[in-house]
Amino acid sequence: MNAAIPTLPADVGAQTRAERMRQPAAIDVAKAAAEQHGVCVRPFTMEVEDHETFEIRYVAVPCGSTVESVCAPCAKKAKALRMTQCREGWHMEVEPDFTPEPPTKDQTELLTYRADLMKAYQEEGNSPEADELREEIHSVDAELRQLGVRGRLPSPDDPGKRPVKRSTKRRQDAPELPRRRVEKRTIGREFAGAFRPSMFVTLTLDTYGRVHEDGTPVDPDRYDYRRAARDAVHFASLVDRWWQNLRRAVGWDAQYFATVEPQKRAAPHLHAAIRGSIPHDVIRLVTAATYHQVWWPNHDERIYFGNELPVWDGKAEAFVDPDTGKALSTWDDAEVEEPAHVVTFGRQVHSKGILGGSEESGRHIGYLTKYLTKSIGEVIEQDTDRQRRHADRLADELAVTPCSERCPVWLLYGVQPRGANSRMTAGRCKGRAHRRTTLGLPGRRVLVSRKWSGKTLADHRADRKRFVVQALAAVGIEKPVKDTSRLVWHKVRPGDPNVPPRAHLLMHAIAQRVTWRAEYDRAMLAAGCSPPDPIVSATPLAA
Repeated sequence: MNAAIPTLPADVGAQTRAERMRQPAAIDVAKAAAEQHGVCVRPFTMEVEDHETFEIRYVAVPCGSTVESVCAPCAKKAKALRMTQCREGWHMEVEPDFTPEPPTKDQTELLTYRADLMKAYQEEGNSPEADELREEIHSVDAELRQLGVRGRLPSPDDPGKRPVKRSTKRRQDAPELPRRRVEKRTIGREFAGAFRPSMFVTLTLDTYGRVHEDGTPVDPDRYDYRRAARDAVHFASLVDRWWQNLRRAVGWDAQYFATVEPQKRAAPHLHAAIRGSIPHDVIRLVTAATYHQVWWPNHDERIYFGNELPVWDGKAEAFVDPDTGKALSTWDDAEVEEPAHVVTFGRQVHSKGILGGSEESGRHIGYLTKYLTKSIGEVIEQDTDRQRRHADRLADELAVTPCSERCPVWLLYGVQPRGANSRMTAGRCKGRAHRRTTLGLPGRRVLVSRKWSGKTLADHRADRKRFVVQALAAVGIEKPVKDTSRLVWHKVRPGDPNVPPRAHLLMHAIAQRVTWRAEYDRAMLAAGCSPPDPIVSATPLAA
């Protein structure tokens, strides 16, 4: 039976303004249709120019957001890609090959030529010839990158200043850490019966005071918000140290796929899929013995409050005291005799062995990527006044907690941050650690080791597209390969009258998606497979 077609009023002009306002707008209808078909609902427009045909067209480029509340189709595609990345590397049984290719003759000659340019540049000093040499060095660097040379090359303007060395002696209050020589392998041990299990580990931070079931503190006045804020800011460094210690303890290059999520109390914790089997006692020992020392100036007491803040002195090129005019101590001159903060994990450690290909493995992959489509602020519940007060207290503490050596918050403590300049405002930092939506987590939500699957996200996208092309070719649908070398992409100029409305671009993208979907469903049915989810399936060929 055909769907009933809604009847339209005969005279739209006879409607009242309230009746017309209740009708959906065209852009809202287009967004709803786009979300239904898995098309980006908030694309940005790019101008594409063909140098051979002189054709100019406007293309809606997906926003690529990973947050579902911003763009649900893009977020679901990103999550599906991460799930594929996690699945391919978790239970790998063959050692991935990362042997670098031998340098080519062109690469060697360019590197030798660059070394001669660097030597001549250092001898010239500040002469006009030095500027020409510096430009030549930058052009050679661009050629080396095109030839596939990876790694950081020394910059002509790099002063070559070595960082200050700190003591690497272990703390007396930290347990001893077993250490083995790390073998060049990433595959774990195989047990009798050809079983090669892997691990799922959860790590949390220490406690800062008793909390209720909703994560709010029992006694807010005794809850250590300062330590909670500093631990959140330096959580990424603590996790990096844990991976280093784990590899030294097990004796092989353990690989991981991890996600960082907040607990109910708003403290970050880590879920990690680790390739290979590791004894539970070793994981607990490594966790207890891991710590991170923050060798920063002491910032326990603020010096400046309210409107009495340090000001920039253009003559001295430094921040000075507003009353005395005396320059604040620089970052390099600030006294650092002992660590300003030490971060450790809490006692709660969860580890579990997982077999590849099992239902439990798929369930844990879904658990790892469960909250990737939500922002940190959306994961934390703030439904009650008590939860909102707890979030406000933590946000207020994060606002006065320095997040890096270049953070302008250092000026509140009488220290000029590294690279201080006139564009800085005391106490105002745009870093992610100070935003309420991140709750002190400045780093990435997904942490993947370099040898996890042997592929980047771009490689996984290419695999999905290759699979679709092959599936369509099997049923006789050949997609022409576009020559992108003759296309030039430009940003749309503000106020360009030729740019079509967003609703028009969305409907055009939906039409392309429907066509691609029909072709893909035909290919899947011909292969005896059921069609996949239209939103998280492979990347559209039109992209």
